Amino acid sequence: MTLSDAAQRTLLETIETQRFGCELTGSVLYSDVLEAVAADVERRGPISVLLEPVATAPFGDAVLLRLLGALHLIVLDGRAPELARHYPSVGGHQQRGLAADVLTVAEHNAPEIADLLTRGVQTNEVGRSASMLGGHLELARLGLPLRVLEVGSSAGLNLLFDRYRYVDDGGVSFGPADSPLVFDRPWFPRGPDLSVPLVVAERRGSDIAPIDVATAPGRLRLRSFVWPDQLERLARLDAALAVAAADPPVVDRADAPDWLEQQLAAPAPGRCTVVTHSIMFQYLSAPARERMLNVIEAAGRAASSEAPVGWLRLEPGGDQAELRLTRWPGGSTEVLATSSYHGPPVVWRGSATG
Repeated sequence: MTLSDAAQRTLLETIETQRFGCELTGSVLYSDVLEAVAADVERRGPISVLLEPVATAPFGDAVLLRLLGALHLIVLDGRAPELARHYPSVGGHQQRGLAADVLTVAEHNAPEIADLLTRGVQTNEVGRSASMLGGHLELARLGLPLRVLEVGSSAGLNLLFDRYRYVDDGGVSFGPADSPLVFDRPWFPRGPDLSVPLVVAERRGSDIAPIDVATAPGRLRLRSFVWPDQLERLARLDAALAVAAADPPVVDRADAPDWLEQQLAAPAPGRCTVVTHSIMFQYLSAPARERMLNVIEAAGRAASSEAPVGWLRLEPGGDQAELRLTRWPGGSTEVLATSSYHGPPVVWRGSATG
């Protein structure tokens, strides 16, 4: 098969959009890698052959992040020393020859990369917990233990948000003092009220293809989706994996609307049920999105002061991610915070530090 002119134009536009997004989010390496990918697609080289089956996929399918993750996985696995010399995640640094090395690895590992391109992105970015914590604290003000239900959980690391440590200005903190993962002043210019008592009575997630953090292949796959020149993100992930090793989160293999419908079939008196997700809505089909919204809204209508419901989501709001919270009874919605798609710094807009 040969990439058509129309498909080539669409693919090049998608590559440029993703390249600009990487540049905007501070990854010079991935901006350069995608520049090399675009040049290869222009001349209909080996990478264009790999991308041909997904050339016209919508941007929300994140096919370029799948490609980047595939290359990084091969690097992390020690099978691409020529590309590894450019990747800070394995001790490399910026130098000449990147484009040629990208093409070499893509050609030598074409069947594996083609397979990985058929799988979804699994960026379990724990930096998002610094945004989400504020929303959970807002709901904890009701004085009820939380029942946290996360869709699109990946490995479920953000379900463990209360097992990470958060430190604000003045030494105010939340979370276990001995947690391997510490967020040091992630909020700007102020943070949420960390003094609010918060108890998680139940936590459970779902994902169409969950990752098992107890396995080496699962941990490798998670690490592959962290951008290799953003070492702080990689350190956060490794720290979160250490937390999860002690008590792995429960993540069911299930379709989001079906799972939520089952979990929300009846109110949970004495608990505040929190439906939560982060940067996952774009991966659902339009019918699945509509059905999921209907399920959440039905649960909201059935909510009461004894069994309240919150819908907490961190999803794209332009160049930044927006943390929105809808509460029932009542159905009021507010934007609590904005942040990068990967987490801190978080601009907090909700209730101030106590």
